[in-house]
Amino acid sequence: MKIFGSFKGGVHPPQHKDPTENKPIESMPLPSRVIIPLQQHTGAPCEPVVSVGQEVKEGQKIGQAKGFVSAPVHASISGAVVAIEDRPHPVLPVPARSIVIESKNAAAPAAWGTATDWSALSGKELLDRIRDAGIVGLGGAAFPTHVKLSPPRENKIDTLIVNGVECEPYLTADHRLMLERTAGVLEGVKILLKALGVSRVFIGIEKNKPDAIRTMRERAADRSFWNGAAVEVVPLNVKYPQGSEKQLIYALLRREVPSGGLPLHIGVVVQNVGTAFAVYEAVVKGRPLIERVVTVSGNRIREPKNLAVRIGAPFANVIEYAGGIVPNGSPVKVIMGGPMMGIAQYTLDVPVIKGTSGILVLEEVGQKKILPCVKCGACVDICPMNLMPNRIADFSERDNFAECDASRARDCMECGACAYACISARPLVHLIKYAKLNLSKAKKP
Repeated sequence: MKIFGSFKGGVHPPQHKDPTENKPIESMPLPSRVIIPLQQHTGAPCEPVVSVGQEVKEGQKIGQAKGFVSAPVHASISGAVVAIEDRPHPVLPVPARSIVIESKNAAAPAAWGTATDWSALSGKELLDRIRDAGIVGLGGAAFPTHVKLSPPRENKIDTLIVNGVECEPYLTADHRLMLERTAGVLEGVKILLKALGVSRVFIGIEKNKPDAIRTMRERAADRSFWNGAAVEVVPLNVKYPQGSEKQLIYALLRREVPSGGLPLHIGVVVQNVGTAFAVYEAVVKGRPLIERVVTVSGNRIREPKNLAVRIGAPFANVIEYAGGIVPNGSPVKVIMGGPMMGIAQYTLDVPVIKGTSGILVLEEVGQKKILPCVKCGACVDICPMNLMPNRIADFSERDNFAECDASRARDCMECGACAYACISARPLVHLIKYAKLNLSKAKKP
């Protein structure tokens, strides 16, 4: 098996995927109450198009996108709107406007149609369906998919990369999707190709998922299915953060995204395998994004699982369905996403959102003593963006944001590799985020 090269830097944290990598996707029962935030994506938040007391159907649009870089939200269960109010959010630092729905009839009809033949649809019609279904990137960034598929005319796209890397420890949702819903993922890839108007696609998968590589290769081997497109399933070396767009592009194509640039500037669009499956469901079945696969794992979860969970289900309900938290007298940390880039939660009342790839329940460990930088250079050696994290952090501590900017702080993708490697336990990511926040404030009028 030919293994493609990788990128400069990166780290090799313990994988911890064994608790769930062989666990088939299990559908969690419908929650009796969901909390649907109007901000679940990069860009402008939605505005509600329903009112308190209104009956809604599963799949009905309840939040309308306010701009091009936005995505609508839909009811994930049928029931009544009982509140439109600020609720805790798993990503945002402050409560976010949310629509709360309570179910009255689990068997209530859904608000979408039956399967359709999409082959005669134009690229624009495909984009319209993807936009109306509220599809966003399911790899974590939650960038509206229709926007990614609409590059400016001056940026000629020649390659689609489908990201099946899933390099974060513990997470196995994408792995299971590729194994269990292969046909849907590949048809979603075919739809993405037509929407973009390109005829070359690489599907990148790390070699620690040999069953997924084999399955995807076997199902993708039918050349007649692809209408002449060049399709290659590519094994990749295991290294974090291989799944980041810029690193994945370099590993596959040896193209570098320029500082401050985007993949479209070098002719590439990257989409996650979960996004491809959501596109398939939206275009073929007419089903909006109301459910996603979530890995529930960690050393303090009783029954690690891969669950198909309705958007808006409270974390508390999901954790309870996975057997609950194993008590041992010590505190736990609950993280949305993976342990490297995930976000620690202060309450279990937050809902699953479109970008929730995992819910981890981990043993809380004491904070290591933060020591002065010893100038060992480990963070510089492993930075996948060729930055000097120690230098940016030094300037950030002194509120010298001009020097942070000159040191390319904005190019940091906050992968956490530098903090992982730091022998002095410096909060490098925190300090760089602090610098980026102040640089962003300085740009505003």
